[in-house]
Amino acid sequence: MMKFEFHPEAIEDLDEIYEYIDRFNSRAADRVLDEFFTALDSLSAMPHQGFRRPDLTSRPLRFKVIRSYLIAYAPDKDPIWIVAVVDGRRSPRVIAAILRGRE
Repeated sequence: MMKFEFHPEAIEDLDEIYEYIDRFNSRAADRVLDEFFTALDSLSAMPHQGFRRPDLTSRPLRFKVIRSYLIAYAPDKDPIWIVAVVDGRRSPRVIAAILRGRE
C-alpha cells in the first residue's frame, strides 16, 4: 500500500529528473529514482522529519533533500502529499513560485 500520493505535477517533476539523467546514464537514473522512493518510504514512516522553509512558503510544508533536489510535501495529510520535487540549486524565488502554483 502506498503511504504517499503525488500532486500530478510532482509526478512530472520526477519524470523530468529521470529522463534528464537517463540521457547520460540509465543506471544512474534508476539509482536516483530508487533514492527518491526510499526517501518517500522513510517520510511515510516519520513525516515530520523534514524541515520547514518559511522563505519558500507559508504553508505547513516540509522539505527533504535528496542529492541536490528538494522534496516538498505536506506531512499532515494521510497519506502524505508530495507537492513538488525541484532542483534545490534553483532560485528560491522560482521554487516559491512553483509551490504557489501547486496549492
